[in-house]
Amino acid sequence: MEYLSDRIKSLSVSQTLAMAQKSGELKARGIDIISLSLGEPDFNTPDYIKEAAKKAIDDNYSRYPPVPGYNDLREAISKKFKEENGVNYSSDQVIVSAGGKHSLINVILSIINPGDEVIILAPYWVSYYDQIILAGGTPVVVEAKLENDFKIRPDQLEAAITGKTRLIIFNSPSNPTGMVYDRNEMEKIARVVEKYEGLFIISDEIYEHIIFSGEHVSMASFDFIYDRVITVNGVSKGYAMTGWRIGYIGAPLWIAKACNKLQGQFTSGVCSIAQRAALAAIQGTGDSQKMMKEAFLRRRDLICGLLKDVKGLKVRVPQGAFYVMPDISYYLGKSDGETKIGNSDDLALYLLDKAQVATVGGDAFGAPDCLRISYATSDDLLVEAVKRIKGALERLK
Repeated sequence: MEYLSDRIKSLSVSQTLAMAQKSGELKARGIDIISLSLGEPDFNTPDYIKEAAKKAIDDNYSRYPPVPGYNDLREAISKKFKEENGVNYSSDQVIVSAGGKHSLINVILSIINPGDEVIILAPYWVSYYDQIILAGGTPVVVEAKLENDFKIRPDQLEAAITGKTRLIIFNSPSNPTGMVYDRNEMEKIARVVEKYEGLFIISDEIYEHIIFSGEHVSMASFDFIYDRVITVNGVSKGYAMTGWRIGYIGAPLWIAKACNKLQGQFTSGVCSIAQRAALAAIQGTGDSQKMMKEAFLRRRDLICGLLKDVKGLKVRVPQGAFYVMPDISYYLGKSDGETKIGNSDDLALYLLDKAQVATVGGDAFGAPDCLRISYATSDDLLVEAVKRIKGALERLK
């Protein structure tokens, strides 16, 4: 008999990782699977970053690092915040953790008590919901419609705030939709937050370097709510370093200290070698980011053009990141004679089985009428994947 805690029983399995595992198992059996499920750049980590990691090994960075991260890395992050984002975080306000996901849970566990409400904006990244549950909080979902480019209106946000609301999680550029809030839209959100003392906002900016038009705006750059914003970022997406597991926060000092205290009991300081690689990434002046962004823009235009030719799909062209989230409600209730599509998860499994293409159903993102597709793969595979998807969907009547 298993004696699992209620805490673990309350958690869902990450659907993005579950689909990646399922497609990986099929590939291992020799089945030709095209994976469009995982949010991972298909580029290798730039050589100058790898060289820094090799040097760190030779320089014997093999002992326990400081819990909040090496001071020179935190100083580099502080400088990056100031120069790139217009936000002043001292190095003491920066905590380095094992990826953006680790940074998020540190913050949530540090400020959320059981019963506190946390607003998340749907479609939302899958782990927000369960991390709130883990902290004993109550997720409050505010739904952004496809017709509004998957962006919420300020009045929607205000209507969801109660006396129990402690935190809002905001993400631009967005995973899973790829949509980007402009400065005017963000200021309106910030003005709502300003009205409510004791209300904080996590700004997840992990995709800041992958924007195709306009500019990235940091929520903490609005000085009237600066002291109530926790900025979460990392090196995974912008530098093709997903496996290095380095994320970081910039936060009010009391929150940074709380995260340092929590991390000291959970993981201590994160991998010393990865930290030295992250320092090189942040200080680097290479053109790898420009190259990746150009490739993602080309792929975005390619896959959106192809998807718009698929009957029944509604597509909004994303402005950043490397995801597109078509509305698939046309196919709900349809069947190929063997499989009936009841929800988006059914459709994702159907496409995996009949088209050998891995996607992720929108239910896990709070968008049950949608499907998340990652276009972080080659042009040829995107063309073939949409061809397969179109053929499989045509069999649904």
